[in-house]
Amino acid sequence: MNTIPLTKRGAELLREELHRLKTIERPAVIQAIAEARAQGDLSENAEYDAAKDRQGFIEGRILELDSKLSMAQVIDPSSLDAGGRVVFGATVVLSDEDSGNEVTYQIVGEDEADLKTGRISVSSPIARALIGKEAGDVASYKAPGGDRAYEVLEVRYV
Repeated sequence: MNTIPLTKRGAELLREELHRLKTIERPAVIQAIAEARAQGDLSENAEYDAAKDRQGFIEGRILELDSKLSMAQVIDPSSLDAGGRVVFGATVVLSDEDSGNEVTYQIVGEDEADLKTGRISVSSPIARALIGKEAGDVASYKAPGGDRAYEVLEVRYV
């Protein structure tokens, strides 16, 4: 059975979504189906069809979240001691070799990735290039726009 790496924060977000789906979304869609059924003929009832579709989505997402959480390997970045190396959960300050711009990324699980907030998936090309690097090292990888290189300025475990 494969494990799915998640940061502590990412696991909490998935648990919160699962709780919301089970306690709010599921009962609401069951109520909507009941109300649509009360309207009579189901063969031409758009509200009923929409509610059933929504129910299918909710039930599928609940199963997906249950599965991911049962296979999760939760990692608390603040408890890591990787000797200054980039590992899952680490926050990395980088300098673009071409432009000199600094960027900061945290390496997280696929479900947590959000580039706008500086969280990149551990399976992304840049994260794969960074794993194992230390401050002062250069990480190179192939991006859709061509080869890219970043110098690792700092590695933090927060």
